[in-house]
Amino acid sequence: MRYKGELQMPLSLRIPQKKNEMIRKAATKSRKTKTAYILEAVDEKLGFTKTRGQMIKELAGWMPHAEAEELREAVDVFNKVNQGDWD
Repeated sequence: MRYKGELQMPLSLRIPQKKNEMIRKAATKSRKTKTAYILEAVDEKLGFTKTRGQMIKELAGWMPHAEAEELREAVDVFNKVNQGDWD
């Protein structure tokens, strides 16, 4: 089986039922399979993808410090989790 053009190897995870349900809901909400959702998280953790903070740092690198700080504050809302969205 291939994912993003690469050969995939099977992996079995044993996770608590509650986490499995959270992953299922999050994957459904983002219109992805659980596998795609988990692989995206692993890629991000391993540094294969850029986090929002890394992208902002790169994009704001040419800005004066005050403007970059304003940009950070403006997008900070995306770092907050509303627990009601997960219920």
